Amino acid sequence: MIFFECFILLALVVSGQCFPKPYDENVSYAYDFPYMSRNDWGARPPVNTVSLSLPVPYVIIHHSYIPGPCSTTNQCINAMRSMQNSHQLHQGWDDIGYNFAVGGDGVVYEGRGWNNVGAHALGYNFDSIGIVFIGDFVSRLPPEIQLNAAKRLIEKGVELGHISRDYYLLGHRQVTATECPGNALFREITTWDRFANYNM
Repeated sequence: MIFFECFILLALVVSGQCFPKPYDENVSYAYDFPYMSRNDWGARPPVNTVSLSLPVPYVIIHHSYIPGPCSTTNQCINAMRSMQNSHQLHQGWDDIGYNFAVGGDGVVYEGRGWNNVGAHALGYNFDSIGIVFIGDFVSRLPPEIQLNAAKRLIEKGVELGHISRDYYLLGHRQVTATECPGNALFREITTWDRFANYNM
């Protein structure tokens, strides 16, 4: 009996220390910036998912307009839930439309994530990662912490192979008749790496 218990204990020690644990997509150890998973912000499950073909050639930038800017994590979590409610319950979409959101608190919030097709830019959803800045950026820029978080997210997407190394960065207005992502934010992203001077 003692031999059997020792054998079980040894097996547990070996399995815990010598072999890697299964990857948990809700743990942010893959990132070097503040990141909140769907579970963390209390997302409702998607109705359906469609897989993206990776790496994608486009990154498309949005602003939420409504909800407005959030400066604390609690405010940003509420904004995420508000957007998901609007998209899923009122517009009948499968989930929140964006792949990721970036808050004024400098945190990246997981929307549909890297692997699922979004609903953010008609005609480009199957070829892009959609990133929304939470807030209205028609006349003012997001804070530096929010801009930097978005840049680091894009860099990480390229590093992990989810975004093509020769991707094109676009504002939503370049592919759809809209003011999104707001004049101030759009002017800002025209100065970023990989911005494409492209109009629909």
